[in-house]
Amino acid sequence: MPAHIPFPKDEDLTPEAKELLSLLPPLNLFRMLGNAPASVKEFLDMGASILMRSEFDARKREIAILRVGHVNRAPYVWHHHVIIGKNTGLTDEEIEKIACEGPVTSLDEEGNLLCRVAEEISRDVRLSDEALAQIVERYGNRGATELILCCCWFNLAARFTESTRVQVEEGDVSL
Repeated sequence: MPAHIPFPKDEDLTPEAKELLSLLPPLNLFRMLGNAPASVKEFLDMGASILMRSEFDARKREIAILRVGHVNRAPYVWHHHVIIGKNTGLTDEEIEKIACEGPVTSLDEEGNLLCRVAEEISRDVRLSDEALAQIVERYGNRGATELILCCCWFNLAARFTESTRVQVEEGDVSL
């Protein structure tokens, strides 16, 4: 069997982690977090702040997240955010274009920019001055900051799921 970190058993979870996980969909990512009990709440809170409380447009956010997932070769992130992306209005054709090798140039101007930002943060860590100036001009300070934070957080999620070997859930898991 290839190396992996097993999911914690219920009896190994802290009471707080057990309670938090009981309130969430049975996603393997969440379960794996139980191995790091001091981080469960904070990880979930940060993710919720980006996905549910950010003012950044959800459809645009999903374009960036999908590009992060593709660039990181992270099938777990990709799988779940294809579903979420479609729920925000992304088409199969747009999703296919986001998954290209090399820079994304076949979406509209804004979609290409979102993918560029996601890719630069994922591959280069530091966003280029040109891309930063473009997103500040387009989205303002708050929007640009929320987009950057989203890309950074999903790089964390991609690296976490890939490094711990979290697999996509079998069967239909509603998000």
